[in-house]
Amino acid sequence: MKKILHPAASRGHNDLGWLNTWHSFSFSSFYDPKKVNFGALRVLNDDFVAPSMGFGMHAHDNMEIITIILSGLLEHQDSMGNKGIIHTGEVQVMSAGTGIRHSEYNPSDKETVNLLQIWLFPKENDIEPRYDQKSFADAMKPNELVTLISPEKNGEALWINQDAKFTMGKFDTDTTVNYQVTTEANGAYVFIIEGSAVIDGSTLNKRDALGISDTQEFSAEVKKDSQVLIIEMPMY
Repeated sequence: MKKILHPAASRGHNDLGWLNTWHSFSFSSFYDPKKVNFGALRVLNDDFVAPSMGFGMHAHDNMEIITIILSGLLEHQDSMGNKGIIHTGEVQVMSAGTGIRHSEYNPSDKETVNLLQIWLFPKENDIEPRYDQKSFADAMKPNELVTLISPEKNGEALWINQDAKFTMGKFDTDTTVNYQVTTEANGAYVFIIEGSAVIDGSTLNKRDALGISDTQEFSAEVKKDSQVLIIEMPMY
């Protein structure tokens, strides 16, 4: 097993007043040649957007864009005609493909919204742009991992244009999680949203992450009151 530890404190940080954001990988004014990507995973931004503020209309192409709302609300609008609110517990997936424009706005005048915005390089370029959104609030079971995103089109998870999988779990007691990597070509990026976990002797606390490759399975000793996100993706 190969491991690379990304402590929370090593992330890039930018406070614009309306946006307080931490970058796990090189993004905007933050550049670290050792943190450009992890396999197909290109961006993991931990964003806090102030009430009644947001990102104006901007463009993307040939990127898989995932938004996970940890708390609060986010209003989305795009050039495909989609407009609506993403709530806490919901996940959004967009294939930017040949090109899209979208905006993201905090519709609350009181509550800050905290979201994870994650980008993966696509499996296939220049596909027709698409949008999907789903709530997993009812699917989350204590002390279990739930698949949020999958390369399989027929299932309960959202589909992604990549051989990637996103799983998340909330744990209210100490739990040992055994994770099976889907293919030999894939690795996993474990991100601790809340709490802590120990993986192969590495202790991870809130917002720490561990990149794992060259193994088909690993175990995580997840501590009580923790929330964990595992992103599995090709390691090219």
